[in-house]
Amino acid sequence: MCEQCSAQSPSRLSRRGLLFAGAGAALASGLGVAATPAFAQNAPQNAISGEAALKRIMDGNARYVANTPDQKDFSAGRAARAQSQHPIAAIVSCADSRVAPEFAFDQGPGDLFVVRVAGNFVNDDGLASLEFGTQFLGAPLIMVLGHTSCGAIAAAIRVVNEGLQLPGHLPEMIGAIKPAVEGAKKENAGDLLAAATVANVRLNVERLKKASPILSSRVAENKLHVVGGVYNLATGKIDLV
Repeated sequence: MCEQCSAQSPSRLSRRGLLFAGAGAALASGLGVAATPAFAQNAPQNAISGEAALKRIMDGNARYVANTPDQKDFSAGRAARAQSQHPIAAIVSCADSRVAPEFAFDQGPGDLFVVRVAGNFVNDDGLASLEFGTQFLGAPLIMVLGHTSCGAIAAAIRVVNEGLQLPGHLPEMIGAIKPAVEGAKKENAGDLLAAATVANVRLNVERLKKASPILSSRVAENKLHVVGGVYNLATGKIDLV
């Protein structure tokens, strides 16, 4: 179809529009969401506000801390999940093996869309994943989840304070965390590791709120709530920051 025909017929998609639509459908299909505007479920579980989603996962954390998790049959719903997914929250989590978001929030398969990287910071790849999780999968909440005794934060502190030289691609990771360490140092915090952990969470929360065009628009339209938290390895409790 020529561009002139497209201009004369607004109801039709241009060739470029068809390509974009096809690419979006293929991406959605490949990552487990229905390509049509309506989800397969009549009332998907994530058709709730970000605040309601936050309450749900924090209630789950309270159950986890109390060691009274909901009993789950992980095989139940497996066939339905193969057709589509409707996560109630997207979590930016550290890759630390001691941090398991589904356990910490007492959620099951299909409930959380998790992006993990050592130091729980957001790079372009992570941002694209979160854009997909919110725009296409409909997650109404993003939480940036740091944790106590984070090795990536501790390494960044040593790089800043001691000039530690790290091998391989580790300097790239540290470069993303250094602004939080430098900001925490200016506050003269008694516990620099704890302060830098919180600062790192807050910096990434702000980045996500302002990330255009997708996340910032959804925040402005009240379709997305972005928060931060810190997971205590010793107690399992998550505190909002």
